[in-house]
Amino acid sequence: MSYSPRILWVEDEPAARRLILGLGSDPAGAARMAGKMVRRLVHLKDVPCRSANILKQEMLALGGDAAVARGTVGCSIPATDVILIGSLKKLRQLCLRLVHQPFGLPALATDLTRLLSSLDAPPAVLLGRSCRLQLDRPRIMGVLNVTPDSFSDGGRFLSLDSALRQGAALAAEGADLIDIGGESTRPGAAAVSPAEELDRVLPVIEALRREVDIPLSIDTYKSPVARAAVAAGAEFVNDISGLQFDPEMARTVAESGAGLFVMHTRGCPETMQQDTRYPDLVGEVLASLESSLVQARSAGIDEEKLAIDPGIGFAKSLGGNLEILRRLREFHSLGRPVLLGTSRKGFIGKVLGQSAPGERLYGSLATVVFGVERGAQIFRVHDVRPAREAALMAWAVISGEHSEQD
Repeated sequence: MSYSPRILWVEDEPAARRLILGLGSDPAGAARMAGKMVRRLVHLKDVPCRSANILKQEMLALGGDAAVARGTVGCSIPATDVILIGSLKKLRQLCLRLVHQPFGLPALATDLTRLLSSLDAPPAVLLGRSCRLQLDRPRIMGVLNVTPDSFSDGGRFLSLDSALRQGAALAAEGADLIDIGGESTRPGAAAVSPAEELDRVLPVIEALRREVDIPLSIDTYKSPVARAAVAAGAEFVNDISGLQFDPEMARTVAESGAGLFVMHTRGCPETMQQDTRYPDLVGEVLASLESSLVQARSAGIDEEKLAIDPGIGFAKSLGGNLEILRRLREFHSLGRPVLLGTSRKGFIGKVLGQSAPGERLYGSLATVVFGVERGAQIFRVHDVRPAREAALMAWAVISGEHSEQD
């Protein structure tokens, strides 16, 4: 007799509960078992050996494990990174057991509990100055560059009339918000003055807010531009520097009440591609974004107004961009919505052999679909309608949520 064995792939607890309930199991039993079916790896950095040894002992006692460096057991090294290996249920049990341990492990229990909670319940809303962006499905941010030298569409929307037509078109195609930029940040781009940037973006923001009923975002790393743009009607500030280029930016955003996207980069656009080597790419990007979030919170920006962007194409090599995409789920550990901006970027052209940005639509859509699968919630794109349809189709497959159309 054959019992038709097959592999089940379970990413999260809701999916695990659905599978168990589909067998006709008791709901209480499904709730107890779901956490056992979902495995997680948790990375801890620079753990003193005495603490690492306790973590390994506790995980082994729970039926899990912990990877540590050679020399940890005998404490012949001062510290080690640790990878906790176990199901959600075991990691939650570890948190309960660490409360009674010495060497700062109760504090780790608090941090680990918060981390597991952020994975269980990703942010459901992102607040702007006066709007609420619901994150119950993938959201699309349309790109509107009012610059002469942007990498993909430089000069096309430099006049006010062309910019307004494009903004209206982005809204009609289904954009959930529009990101307006007055300075190119492509690799090698030269900086422009705040006055010149304001001359480009303010008329567009003032006019467009009367033409469309979706939120506007200002793509800038300069606090004077951010301040004036929000006063003119922008709901969000999109800072590619993660608050690193202008020391006044965090305070300016806090005082304006705007929402904030913080992105990772290393170096200014003119020089950022000169060194794309990282000993630990994802670890460094996460640490930088966490520092940006701490800076934003310290300035008084509300938690629900913060989102992160790993900075695809900014101070990253081809391999680095692909690695970030593969490991995108790790960015959920910061507990904030993830914005993914891959549209028409150079790494797609390198993979597909396409020198012209306009040729990269299908490659861009592939990254959008992959980003939905990896949990990104907002997508910054040039081609709104194709990206929206690709994202919603991917979301229907992954979540099972859909609405029938006539």
